[in-house]
Amino acid sequence: MKRLILFLMLTACSFKPIFSGDTTDIYVAPISGINGIELRNSLNSQFGGMHEENAKYTLTVNLQEPVTQYKALERAGDAVWQEVRLNASYILKQGDKEIAHGSESAAESYTFVRYLVAANASYNNAVINAIHELSNKIGMRAIAEIQKAENK
Repeated sequence: MKRLILFLMLTACSFKPIFSGDTTDIYVAPISGINGIELRNSLNSQFGGMHEENAKYTLTVNLQEPVTQYKALERAGDAVWQEVRLNASYILKQGDKEIAHGSESAAESYTFVRYLVAANASYNNAVINAIHELSNKIGMRAIAEIQKAENK
């Protein structure tokens, strides 16, 4: 019963969730590098698929190379725990008018082992997880800024 009352109150005030199943007409410009391709694909999936260059909004993202930092060392000095951090800046435009810009970062920790294949797999998984986190941050910010611009 409480949920029904809450639902009726929210619909009466024209409340609309940011992610309401609508596609957002945002063209994500190509992002350089392998990680850029993954980030662009993740952003496009948030916006309802790939859009053409003539979309209402254009999102341009500049993704920096991953930065790795040691987080834990064994007594012998070998690294056993590391963190990978990704930083990106973005500009959201409506036509030629810039409506938002900013930067986001995402980090993911991973275990560093002596076996090369396992170490590479651990690193790659951490990078992918950081990319998806970065995509969520940028995507939510872009959608929020578009909602704000359209409600003015």
